[in-house]
Amino acid sequence: MTIKRETIGASKRIVIKIGTSSIMMADGTVNYQQFDRLAYVLSSLKQAGKEIILVSSGAIGVGMDKLYLAERPKTIRQQQAVAAVGQSEMMNLYSRFFSHYKQTVGQILMTRDIVEFPESHKNVVNTFETLLDMGIIPVVNENDAVAVDELEHETKFGDNDQLSAIVAEITHADLLIMLSDVDGFYDKNPSKFADATLFHTVHNVDDSVMALAGDVGSNFGTGGMITKLKAAKHLLKNNQSMVLASAADPTILFDILAGLEIGTYFTPQSK
Repeated sequence: MTIKRETIGASKRIVIKIGTSSIMMADGTVNYQQFDRLAYVLSSLKQAGKEIILVSSGAIGVGMDKLYLAERPKTIRQQQAVAAVGQSEMMNLYSRFFSHYKQTVGQILMTRDIVEFPESHKNVVNTFETLLDMGIIPVVNENDAVAVDELEHETKFGDNDQLSAIVAEITHADLLIMLSDVDGFYDKNPSKFADATLFHTVHNVDDSVMALAGDVGSNFGTGGMITKLKAAKHLLKNNQSMVLASAADPTILFDILAGLEIGTYFTPQSK
């Protein structure tokens, strides 16, 4: 019997997060097919009446491909320069592929201080609301070209898993769907242990759950399972929900929003 998550289908405003490794090929080149699939699925969901916000990593990965760099730069200034090139190219790709499906996208680059200062917080929320009212899909990324960690003025979110949770919070999204290079949260690393068991539903992310998170990450991205669990924990505290699922085929989003039991569903007990 197929188990259905009835409440997911009612989600109206949805944040979709995709990681760097999910839009890049293993050899470090851009995965154009993935861009096209993502544009098709999100445009279709928008056409079906959903409000979609895309949080996309990948500025440095796309920048490395654009600049023919075989290795990630070591210094912060070099990484920020590559990110500046990559962010421009990545938005160009999104704009081109979404336009195939008659869908307009708009870029929002964020730093942590934006959501911590009241006036900036209000302004960015207004921008999200206006874009959504205009039928435009916001494409969000951390502003890697300028964001740094400083003692008195921290501007980095740290990773886009945390950013996507904060975007879901400030936009009052009904659901965050995190697409990753893993297809859910397991009791152990499934790439190392054949008997790893998938958690279908998680209601609370406590220390015992965090302890199960292995160091799962790709060569391109900065996030692992721990950052995804932190994002889920953040949302659960705000009585919001998140699905963690595989990014291999973005059409999986149709099944998730149809309520099929795919990936791991982090949701408050009350829901």
